[in-house]
This record gives sequence, structure tokens and C-alpha cells, in this order.
Amino acid sequence: MKILDWYILKRYLLTFTMMLLLFVPIGITVHLAEKIGKILDSEAPLPEVLQYFLDFTIYFANLLFPLFLFLSVIWFTSKLANNTEIVAFLSSGVSFTRFLRPYLIGATVVALFSLLLGMFLAPKASEGFNWFTYTYLKKNKKDRDNSNVFRQINDNEIIYVSSFDDNTNYGRNFTLEHFEDNKLSYKITATTIRYIEEDTIFKMSDYVKRTIGENEDVFERLTSKDTLFDFNVADLTPPIYAAEVLTYGKLKRFIEKEEARGSANVGRFKLVLYRKWSLPVSVFILTIIAVAVSSIKRRGGMGVNLALGICIAMVFVFFDKVFGVMAEQSDFPPLVAVWFPNVIFGILAGYLLYNAKR
Repeated sequence: MKILDWYILKRYLLTFTMMLLLFVPIGITVHLAEKIGKILDSEAPLPEVLQYFLDFTIYFANLLFPLFLFLSVIWFTSKLANNTEIVAFLSSGVSFTRFLRPYLIGATVVALFSLLLGMFLAPKASEGFNWFTYTYLKKNKKDRDNSNVFRQINDNEIIYVSSFDDNTNYGRNFTLEHFEDNKLSYKITATTIRYIEEDTIFKMSDYVKRTIGENEDVFERLTSKDTLFDFNVADLTPPIYAAEVLTYGKLKRFIEKEEARGSANVGRFKLVLYRKWSLPVSVFILTIIAVAVSSIKRRGGMGVNLALGICIAMVFVFFDKVFGVMAEQSDFPPLVAVWFPNVIFGILAGYLLYNAKR
């Protein structure tokens, strides 16, 4: 690797690191100012509070990772352009493609770090962050999607409840259908169902069991019935943030399980899975856009490049959020929602790079 490569690569990695070290403490300070009252009121133990802010640091860095990278590349490349260093490089016979090579090497290093962060470190931090949030800061708020739960719990049984309160373990309009050889064998309905944690049983009211017979059906009716089932409360109402706390392998198995159960949150879970791969790819796209935008010396200096870069970054984040919400709230394919911003901005990167070469 030549002097030019080392020079730009060190600037790339050092500026990105400094950007993280600059903005992450600011994010922590703002978050602390916002939550300090609730933290004091919750009387959370000091070690758990410290762990919470450590988890928040990783969670926050992973959340705004592309934005930090984009601004850091624009910052130091604009400085190179203002100091006419880029003109000197290109005037010496170095092609723009050759000038871009150390940036791509740096993007590879950052993308590998992003992959490691998304696959293993961020899920662990997200687990601690969300656990503390819903344990101490949002005690009365729901962390689950508890309405119209419909899912297949095993190969033979499907359950449904119109609503379920995980604070009281109480549900309404419960139905269980049992199949044998793809034929309905029996069906259980109850007006209410409640999980008794002390006895690890389910208590139902207005219990009706209809067993399908060859000639006629057999009904069993009880005012109240206690029994065991092959599912538990955690399976019935998984937390909304469940996918965020799982490593890649566990997340794939979790999604397969939720798909078999007919979970309504599969789209949300797949978004998390696909973003683990799309984020490292976006590192390369944003790096190329940042270099193409900021390698030209403009009137107004570095401020113009930064303003233009911030506008592009905000549009990227806007696209990512809008399509993410569409996938969560509708039948819009999660794969398209995750990769569409990368495709659009990949085309933009190619266009800007072509003009920068000229």
C-alpha cells in the first residue's frame, strides 16, 4: 500500500472514530437529561443504571452508524479539497478510481465492524436497553402486541385470543383448534383465559370443548376449567422488540417459528434480519456518495459540502424509516423495504461518481 493509501485510510478511520467519540457522549448527555427524573423515581440500582447507559451507547452508535460515517467522510474529504490536496493527487497522474481505492478499503474495515456489531454486539446491548426501559422507565406501557393473537403453536394446534394483558396474564375470547391428519379433531373455546403463575396452569371460564364425531359431535361444557397447554405466556405474546435482542442465527430460527405460528409481527422481525446485511452495504454506497460530493472545491468551502451531505443523509434516513414503517404496518415486502433505499442511493452514487470522474 502506497503513501497515498495510508494517508487517506488513516484520515478515514480516525475521522470516523472521532465522530463517534464526539456524538455518542452528546447523545448520552441528552438521553440522561431526558430520563434522569424517571431513573431517580424508579429507584433502579446503580450497577443496572450504569449497564443501561453502556447498552444505550452501543444501541445509539448502531442506530446512527451510517450518518456518522457519511458526515466523517464528507468532513475530511472537504478539507482535502479546500487544501487543494485532491487537485495535487489527480494532477500527478492518479486517476479518480485509484484515488477512491483507500476509501473503499476503509469502507471494508467499517463494514466488517458494522457486520460484527449488528450480528452479535448490538442484539446484546438492545436486550439490556429494552429490558431496563420496560422494567423501570415504562412500567405501565405495553412492550407486546396483545390484540388478535392468532398462531400455530405446533403441527396440530392453532390458538386465538382477541386480547391478552401480559401484566395480569388475562385474555379474552380464547379458541384452540386441534387437527389430526388435516382434519379438525376437537375445538376448545372460552370467554376468558388466565395463566396462574403459581400453579403453572391456565384457568378458563365458560369452557366448551367440541369433539368431532363420525355421526355426531360431543360437547363438554363447564363454567370453569383448569388445565395445562403446550404453550406459555411468552410464546403467546412475544415482546415487540424480540427480534432486536437475538443474534443472527437465533433470529432466523425465531422467524421460522413465528411464521409457522402465523404471527402478525413477522414483517417487523424480517426487517431486523435484513438490515443486518443492508447496513454494511450502505457503508460502501454512502462512502462513494460522500467522496463524489465533497471532492470538489466549492465556493463557501466546507460548509456547502456539509450542508449538501446532511441533506442527502436525511433523505436516506427518511427513505429507510418510511419503507420500514410500510413493511411493519402493511403487506409491503420487508426485503424490498430494506434494500430499496440502498438501490436508489446506489444509482445516485454511480451517477455522482461518473460526474466526479469527469
